[in-house]
Parts: sequence; C-alpha cells; structure tokens
Amino acid sequence: MLTRIAQTSLGLVLAFGLTPAAFAEDLAAPQGDAVLIVSGDISSTNTGETLVFDRQMLAALPTTTIETSTIWTEGVHSFTGVSLADLAHVVGMENGRFLATAINDYTIEIPFEDAVEGGPIIAYLMDDAEMSVRDKGPLWVIYPYDSDADYRTEVIYSRSIWQLDRVEIVQ
Repeated sequence: MLTRIAQTSLGLVLAFGLTPAAFAEDLAAPQGDAVLIVSGDISSTNTGETLVFDRQMLAALPTTTIETSTIWTEGVHSFTGVSLADLAHVVGMENGRFLATAINDYTIEIPFEDAVEGGPIIAYLMDDAEMSVRDKGPLWVIYPYDSDADYRTEVIYSRSIWQLDRVEIVQ
C-alpha cells in the first residue's frame, strides 16, 4: 500500500505556487548532521556544488510511505521517506542515473526510469522509527516490492542500497 502525506512545509510551498525544485533553490545549509549529500548534474545547491540534507530537511520534502515486505526483514513493514521521483524533481533531474553510495563506499546505479510515482523511496523511517546503521539506516532505498512482481527481481534487490549517504546525479 502506498500513501502520500502532505507535510506542512510542502503545503506552504504549494500554497505559494512554488515547485519542489524552487523549494530546493531556497534550501539553506543544513543545521544538523548531514544524512544525504547530492552532487553531480543538479540545478539546486546549498553547500558549494552539492545539495546537503540533514534529517529535518529530508522530512520537509514530500513524504511517501510504503507498506511492504522485504527479503531482508520479517513480515510487512511501513517505510517512510522521500520518493526518488520527488528527489529527482527537487534537483532538476530529467534523465540519466543515480549513483547511490553507502557509508562503506559501496555504490550502485539506479536508472532515472525507476524514479516514478509509486516507485522507490529513500526511507528514513521504518515502522515510524529512525533506522540505525545497524538496522540498515539511516537511509535505505526501498521499492514497493509487494505492489508489483517487477519489483521482486535480483536487479531491483541490488538497487535497494542501505546505509545510503550520497547520491551523484549523472546524465
């Protein structure tokens, strides 16, 4: 099951007629510890040539919740985060690929075509709780595996990177 939750900050952005990309242009440097650094071919930056998010900034983006099982956990869990489609929109991405890198420098490639409505999210909550590094956090790319058999393949599982901390946008 997939649901969209309107965040207060997003509501304000939309009320004033701004797009998520315009919202990103106004993002200040993070006040807290960086949890995600986006670099590469991006149109919005806040720290040098990168767009750096702390936990609060990620939570201020449009929020998506996916309820799904995974091959790494038991039972169905609720994952909340920012959709890859919304992140692509915020950084001005229209094609190319995401090079997603974990804290141990493991990198995978996610094609732009995966960034669709109802597709994967960068989860920062599992069952309404922050995920520790030990529990695949603080960020984990989650696909809605239970919603479509196409999401239950070795290729998709290989794109489900956990302990994510960097994304490079490559055209």
